[in-house]
Amino acid sequence: MGVGLDAIQVETWDDGKSKERKDEDHETEDTGCWIRFSIFGGCISRSKVDSSISGTSTNYAESKSTNDTSRDQPLVPAVSSSTTSNAESNSSTTNIGDELKVASHLRKFTFNELKTATRNFRPESLLGEGGFGCVFKGWIEENGTAPVKPGTGLTVAVKTLNHDGLQGHKEWMAEVNFLGDLLHPNLVKLIGYCIEDDQRLLAYEFMPRGSLENHLFRRSLPLPWSIRMKIALGAAKGLAFLHEEALRPVIYRDFKTSNILLDADYNAKLSDFGLAKDGPEGDKTHVSTRVMGTYGYAAPEYVMTGHLTSRSDVYSYGVVLLEMLTGRRSMDKNRPNGEHNLVEWARPLLGERRKFYCLMDPRLEGHFSIKGAQKAAQLAQHCLSRDPKARPKMSEIVEVLKALQNLKDMASSSSYFQAMQAERSASNSNAKNSLRTQAGSLSRNGQSLRNLSVANGSHASPYHRFQPPQLSPKPNGNQP
Repeated sequence: MGVGLDAIQVETWDDGKSKERKDEDHETEDTGCWIRFSIFGGCISRSKVDSSISGTSTNYAESKSTNDTSRDQPLVPAVSSSTTSNAESNSSTTNIGDELKVASHLRKFTFNELKTATRNFRPESLLGEGGFGCVFKGWIEENGTAPVKPGTGLTVAVKTLNHDGLQGHKEWMAEVNFLGDLLHPNLVKLIGYCIEDDQRLLAYEFMPRGSLENHLFRRSLPLPWSIRMKIALGAAKGLAFLHEEALRPVIYRDFKTSNILLDADYNAKLSDFGLAKDGPEGDKTHVSTRVMGTYGYAAPEYVMTGHLTSRSDVYSYGVVLLEMLTGRRSMDKNRPNGEHNLVEWARPLLGERRKFYCLMDPRLEGHFSIKGAQKAAQLAQHCLSRDPKARPKMSEIVEVLKALQNLKDMASSSSYFQAMQAERSASNSNAKNSLRTQAGSLSRNGQSLRNLSVANGSHASPYHRFQPPQLSPKPNGNQP
């Protein structure tokens, strides 16, 4: 059975016509791509709400701060400020009526309505923020656009866009055109939009439990195994719909834990379609685009060639599934050498039936299904195949995951797992005793551990903060 990068910029969106979008892909194929890092914050310090959203701004979580240096870093094509002039931005909105025909059923808000609904975008209403804008909690009429008293009516998440010229408008249009046209239980519902002067805002259904990222990596209590499998299935259904059931196939291109939002019952819904792309049509096998994404999530063949297919999403899904199994981030430079890249660290363990225990999130303490974990590890291995054709379709992944729900064979009840845990505990205890003995010996000889570390030329800590690599611009040949 055949079974991928974080907030990336969307390509060209002028009037919603796929042919013109593809033409523009080829027009800029030689512009190259390189790394840029999002700078968070500052979205509520201005007297007037900014306008530009993209990648990470809807991944709101219960924790409002997103200044986490261990988070995956986005791959973003650098754009000269001289190319995003006001003239371009204004020209992009000329045919706004035509662009929004597909989303005519959406509610059209005024800026003041959404401003009042969010209590003037006050800090207490902030749900989350990203490199391209902020998300605020608000309340509106059940079936209208008028703001209502907090705690009444319909709760919404209002996404604002910072001023980002033409690119911000493209991101905004991608969201409106895709989410305005795509309806599915595992996609976040777009309620409406606001386009007024230079303001660009979107109103989504409110997702009370925030993002998977928040629960998987930031909570003191681990996310239970059954919930992880429920989320994995829901997210897979969302991608399967985009690839195989939508009227026009869609490549999501931004699948990651921060873009999987959770409702009150932990039902997973995909958010943020600013990077989504129409799939190839006719006899074409791929879409050529500018390479955009996040470290650790993008499929290697897409990074190398710019050729985008639905199997690129499948690779990204495999990375997220691996994150759910291990409790580790896709990229984490704070871990020891050899463990920075989750996929590369996990590959040798995925193929070994017994070694998969070493993959599992230790915070689960054995409270996971042995059969379920083994099957999920095998599935992740297939999704992460270096050969795109060897990766399964998302519909096949859905069927596999359906069988893994509610399994009761807990590893904590396994004699093998208990013996392995005892051996691990003994090994850790021996290592600690050895360290104490060494420390005592050094102390008696008048030499400290710190001095020994320096003498040996090693750092005091085996961990170091993430320092992103700097890539020079180079021709890609497949730019949009």
